[in-house]
Amino acid sequence: MLNALHADPRRLDLALMLALTFTTGMVDAVGYLGLDFIFAGNMTGNVLILGMGIGKAADLPVAGPALALLMFAVGAAVGGRLLRGSPPAWGRGTTTAIAVTGAATALAALLFVLMPPPAEAPVPVAVRSVAVALLSGAMGLQAAAARQLGVADVTTVVVTSTLTRLFADLGAGTPGRWARRAGAVVLIGAGAAVGAVLLRVHIALALAVPAVLVLAVAGVGAARHRSGGRPAG
Repeated sequence: MLNALHADPRRLDLALMLALTFTTGMVDAVGYLGLDFIFAGNMTGNVLILGMGIGKAADLPVAGPALALLMFAVGAAVGGRLLRGSPPAWGRGTTTAIAVTGAATALAALLFVLMPPPAEAPVPVAVRSVAVALLSGAMGLQAAAARQLGVADVTTVVVTSTLTRLFADLGAGTPGRWARRAGAVVLIGAGAAVGAVLLRVHIALALAVPAVLVLAVAGVGAARHRSGGRPAG
């Protein structure tokens, strides 16, 4: 299977983006369950939580979602700058963006190793804020890299548009890329489930696992670039 992927760089790009979609589910599970109801990757969720928090609904937070939105925007802007003028194919800039995403996630995991929260107590505000900033900035950078790579129907951070295309096309009798669309939806959900399970062990573990997977994606992508792959489709 790995040989087949390397033989067709477009399929490899798709596999790598689906892997990142899985890790996003893990990171967002940590954000929502462990960092006071924030999403590092799903900005729609943050906008809704922020709006409800401003409306004083169920004591939902305001500062956390606002910080996540800000840092995601910063990460996306940095990614846009880094990848400006790059062709829609995996290149050095893509590798850098994904590697930094993995490194930032690893730093967030290390933060909880060095400053573990007290047992059965909320994560301290300062630690939570640094973790939110690292993870949301990383997801913004990853989203910018995925956008530049241009693998159809796989943004790595959201699946609403993917889900819409999947069922709208199925309803119209033109399923198109149904397998990758369904795969993206299933994988982000599966990642959230795995993240929730790992979070019960330790928040650092729930972040270290996606960090390792993202860095592995960066490594495979870098090797693919050195071997001279074709643009994604």
